[in-house]
Formats: sequence, structure tokens, C-alpha cells
Amino acid sequence: MQTLTQTNFQFPNQTGFYRGKVRDVYSFENCVVMIASDRISAFDVILPRAIPYKGQVLNQIAEHFLRATADIVPNWLLEVPDPNASLGKKCDTYPVEMVVRGYLAGHAAREYKAGKRTLCGVTLPEGLKENDKLPTPIITPTTKAHEGHDEDISREDILAKGIVSEAEYTQLEKYALALFARGTEMAAQQGLILVDTKYEFGSNNGTIYLIDEVHTPDSSRYFYADVYEENQQKGIQQKQLSKEFVREWLIANSFQGKEGQVVPEMSDEWILQISARYIELYEKVTGKPFIKSESQNILARIEENVTRSLTL
Repeated sequence: MQTLTQTNFQFPNQTGFYRGKVRDVYSFENCVVMIASDRISAFDVILPRAIPYKGQVLNQIAEHFLRATADIVPNWLLEVPDPNASLGKKCDTYPVEMVVRGYLAGHAAREYKAGKRTLCGVTLPEGLKENDKLPTPIITPTTKAHEGHDEDISREDILAKGIVSEAEYTQLEKYALALFARGTEMAAQQGLILVDTKYEFGSNNGTIYLIDEVHTPDSSRYFYADVYEENQQKGIQQKQLSKEFVREWLIANSFQGKEGQVVPEMSDEWILQISARYIELYEKVTGKPFIKSESQNILARIEENVTRSLTL
């Protein structure tokens, strides 16, 4: 089974190229093409083995939610010419990611357990346990790093350092909370709880656009609603659909992306298990069956489909 580890295309009229942790981004005068690879990252480290169909899952979930939230905020998406590729508006990216949390989970739970009660300038109440619902959704922004780790930052520091203007940042907050509310509603319809997520925004001719992926397993965490209350009462780990199970496996195998640590070996069985979890999330979160794309000549397929779209 082939996986898409990276691309090195030279499309007609291409003006730039950038390789992120997961996506390969091709720039043109008035648009960009994002190709979702099967690479997987955790703790801001790209793991050594790719996951079959992961890129298709991310690209198609992102399309699903971008189209479902276009009434809340304009977004960059114009066309999806291939299961692994999206074409959209070229935007100047804001150098912060808007992380919205409705529950004390993941990074926030780890910080809370370590004794911290303020996260990105937001004060958390005493007496919470892991995965408890927060009194109200909070925004815990991070700086957007091209390499290495994204760093927590507060609203106050963002404004004090002039990273984003106050007027724009206030609008980003409104958009992020409205998107989280819509994502929460859509998740509930599928028997899921949207726990936390991140949003990225950019600007084009003075208009703010939602960019990149939305409500995917790489950017979001979901719990199963039917067992949430019982599991919290019993102190049992929540059944979840997200990339957190990969992080938990890495932590159990002594890896958290810290200097000197080595990524544990990923067996074929484990790779296929991760792939199955991503496909499960696609079907659960969208309510649609996942149709596997042709995987024997992935590069040729993508190049043909994207080139056709660019030349139409």
C-alpha cells in the first residue's frame, strides 16, 4: 500500500513552495494549492512513517467543515481537485493559532496537573479533573512556528508585541468562538463532543479568511458523548477520536519530542491501526462513508488533477 510522504511538483506558473509538517503548499500569483500528505506529526515532530489515507481524511474533513461554516466566516477554499489536494485563495497568514478549549484535556490538562492555573493568560478554576467541561469555552492562542514547537502566548502579549492589531484580534476571537459553537453543534448531531480545536486565519485585501484545515483529527479532539458522563464519574479515560491516542502511545514509549529522545519504532500493525482510526473519525464526524482513493500512483494522480484544475 503506497503512502504519500512528500511531493516535489513543478506546476505551470508556480511561484513558490513550502513544506509544512503535514502539508506541501504550492504558491501561484493569485492562489495556493495545499496537498495533504500522509505524514503524521506529534509533539511538533514528524514521525518516521506515513499513515495510509491520512492525507485524504484530513483534506476531505477540512472540505466538509469549510463548506459547512462558510456562512460564519469567509474561507480560503475554492476547489478540491483531488482527494489529497485543495486549491484556494492566497492569504497572508496571521502568526498566531486560535486554540479554543471547551474541556480540560490534552496540553491544558497536563499543564493543570503540573499545578498551573493560568494558561495563556486565562485563569482556570480550582477543583477540575482531566476532561471536565470548562465553565465556558476559552481561547488559548499559540504562536505559529514554521519549525520546532508552537509556544503558548496570551492575548495581552499578542497585542503588546503588535503581533496582531487589537481590532483584528478581537475579530479573530469572535470568529473562533462562533466556529467552535458550530463545530460543537455538528459534533453533537453525530454523537460526539468537540473538546478542543485550533483555527488559523489569514487576510486578503483587508478581508479575514479562515484557512488551512478545520475540525480534523490533527487539529481537534472529540469525545464520544454517550459514555462521557459515566466515564467522568468513574474516573475512566474518555473514549475519543483524535490524534491524542498517538501522543499517548509516544508518551508511554518515552517520547515527547524533547531533546535526546528517540521516536519508538512504529510497527506495520500500529500503522494500520492509526489509519483505521483516522478513517473511523472521518465517517463518525462527517456521517459519510469513506471512499478510499486510488493509491497505486498517488503522485501521478495528484499532479494530473491539480494541473488540470490550474489550467482550466
